[in-house]
Amino acid sequence: MVVIEERRETPVLGEYEVVVLGGGPAGIAAAASAGRSGRSTILIERYGFLGGAGTAAGLANFCGLHANVHGEHRQVVHGICDDILDRLERLGGLSRPHALFQDRIQAQAYDISAYKIAADELLLSSEVKLLFHAFAVSAAKSKDRVEALIVETKSGRGAILGQVFIDCSGDGDLAAWAGAPYEVGDGHGNMLYPSTMYRIGGVDAQKAGKAWELIPQLMEQAEREGRRFPRKKPIVRPQPNPSEWRANLTQIRNPDGSAVSGINAEELSFGEVEGRRQCRDTFEFIREVTPGFEHAYIAEIAPQIGIRETRRVRGEYMLTEDDVLDCADFPDSIGVNGWPVEEHVAGSVEFRFQKKEKGTNQLPYRMILPLKVDNLLVAGRCASMTHGGQSAARVSGPCFAMGQAAGTAAHLALKEGILPRALGIELLQKTLEADGAYLGSD
Repeated sequence: MVVIEERRETPVLGEYEVVVLGGGPAGIAAAASAGRSGRSTILIERYGFLGGAGTAAGLANFCGLHANVHGEHRQVVHGICDDILDRLERLGGLSRPHALFQDRIQAQAYDISAYKIAADELLLSSEVKLLFHAFAVSAAKSKDRVEALIVETKSGRGAILGQVFIDCSGDGDLAAWAGAPYEVGDGHGNMLYPSTMYRIGGVDAQKAGKAWELIPQLMEQAEREGRRFPRKKPIVRPQPNPSEWRANLTQIRNPDGSAVSGINAEELSFGEVEGRRQCRDTFEFIREVTPGFEHAYIAEIAPQIGIRETRRVRGEYMLTEDDVLDCADFPDSIGVNGWPVEEHVAGSVEFRFQKKEKGTNQLPYRMILPLKVDNLLVAGRCASMTHGGQSAARVSGPCFAMGQAAGTAAHLALKEGILPRALGIELLQKTLEADGAYLGSD
């Protein structure tokens, strides 16, 4: 059964040289780099703030900014990312990097509200037009080019015209509407499982000590006695304010055991409710058994479920798990990834670390060039990666790197009067390095 809608004329809300969809790390970096280059740029975001999963899904933690290089922890993502970190530092919203997995890798916690403010300031200083509370719904296409992105807002439906479009939606929405090929899951119907993040307030930090080491042990002991938890390998860590801790230990599955899909409205609706149930259940256990948490409370459950994988748009090259584990180099590098493979499987998380002491793999320009659409770039977790490759390079660090490269490539392609896929890689690499990016070429 269908409902026939009346034919309508969609008003044009604006025309820009660069149109960026999605305000996560990739979108922030893409829009900032294009705007700083002097391009008229608009960033469209469904919420009223930037940060993507880092804010809307309560992640509160940058993964992939650092790598274990020959036994030394180093920050390997720079450029636009450094500007964000500097702003967070000035706002008092950034912790020092902390070790994970027996000191094999580092992550860095931040205050979510500070991240929202820092991202606002960065984009405004880059002269980027922000369009919040705009939900992208389709694209207008002519042959192999996107002509306009169609959005729904509280002001009504509108079209945004552009010359180069950058899909940083996470779900590859724009690329899919434009006809670019994509994959979902591992080829057998399995996607990475999502989680609902929450923050715990009222923690006695001194009494809690290194509770991030104790809580997994207490959960394992309770499981041996018959208690059940959503998944193994929980991550519960303090935030910049030591009385607040971040909890990442839920796993959201459908009644049949499959991962809730981030591109299925009914599954998402079920998952949001199930996620909150798991938050309450796991929090009550932590409060009951963990020293320092006796008077704790749930300070916030993230506004949305944290999606790790949906569409992966096929590009001129697909980054693979072997590329990550073997620390692959590419002649068209636009940045690096130092995060290990982090595959969220049923009931647990499987980590597979790099096989070489080099600790990083390069990210090729070809992975952000989708097939079949000429004036489109794709950056972030929906870029061209296999299921295994995406299990590593979907995190914040490589997303910042991909986004900056996409925004810079859009600017240079417009400057040269060519398509992004025809852009000379030497020019792109030289420009990225001049803007502070690290390409892993040393």
